[in-house]
Amino acid sequence: MGVLERELAYHEKLYSGFAQAHFARPAVRALRRHMAARILQSTGAGPRSRLLSLGCGIGDTELLLAPQVAEVVGVDLSPAAVRQAREDAARVGVMNARFVDGSVDSVSGHFDAVVAIFFLHHLSDAALADLPRQVRQLLAPGGVFYSLDPSRRRLSGAVGRVLFPRLMKRYQTPDERELDPDSTAALFRAAGFDAQLDMYDFGSSPLAGLAPGWRLGYDIARRADDWLLRFGPLQRRGSNFEIVARPA
Repeated sequence: MGVLERELAYHEKLYSGFAQAHFARPAVRALRRHMAARILQSTGAGPRSRLLSLGCGIGDTELLLAPQVAEVVGVDLSPAAVRQAREDAARVGVMNARFVDGSVDSVSGHFDAVVAIFFLHHLSDAALADLPRQVRQLLAPGGVFYSLDPSRRRLSGAVGRVLFPRLMKRYQTPDERELDPDSTAALFRAAGFDAQLDMYDFGSSPLAGLAPGWRLGYDIARRADDWLLRFGPLQRRGSNFEIVARPA
């Protein structure tokens, strides 16, 4: 079984019950709202923007973005995830979100923003190296790419593997890995992008995963993250990194 098949099998199982319950918990919902706000701020997406989300999962972040933009298209490898995303969109009355199952190659057209939330680290090295070219073809003039992924240098990962090894494995597929922020940004620069790199958090997203029902704890951790991110030397040990890339 290859990487693609293993990823599909894992996510079909994940999106057949566990993910729906987990993503509905208060801390995870707060995290997703913060992510949606950060995407809008970083990309400048607004009421006239078309937005493409790679690896959209069950569409929980995309449904938060949809009221703020003209159209959202989400694509995901897992048919189970896409079915859930479509059902949730219909349930909450979101009419400008469309979800398709497949890969980046399944999408055509041009978008003002292409986003990838915890998606790049699931790609093989070859697929990741080719993604900037694919993204460039999907971006409309003036468009922007935004991604959020776990850092290979993150302190929370090192601590979690020691204290919560079984829980860490629950949230990881056999093939995913943490990424080196600088090397990942360099792939986009090599493809002709002006790519800016920043850290997203230290403890807020890991805490949301460990204690999804503890909204107060998430809020405290997010405020602590915003303070810690002011200190440059600490950023290298942050949990997740953002790339904002525009064709040069």
